[in-house]
Amino acid sequence: MSLTRGHFQGYEFDRMVILFSMIDGETEIPCAISTSAMDALESMNQSKASEREAQFMRLRDQIEERATRKFLAMEFEGTPPGIILRGIDFRN
Repeated sequence: MSLTRGHFQGYEFDRMVILFSMIDGETEIPCAISTSAMDALESMNQSKASEREAQFMRLRDQIEERATRKFLAMEFEGTPPGIILRGIDFRN
């Protein structure tokens, strides 16, 4: 089964990640992307905290495509198991 778009959950300043989810059938999969990965995708130095949600929305398609790849490869991390995206996940 393929993943579908879930919810934007917010910016976690302490961990410097954006939290979001993807949906697998009826199961919500917790996901996160580092802010440094998002900045690298846009070739930026560092976005302001107040701009993180808008930045995620601009990059959402790319981010969700990579989250789906990691899901299909069963590359889960953490408790509960989820998908964590870092800059290395977007390198060619």
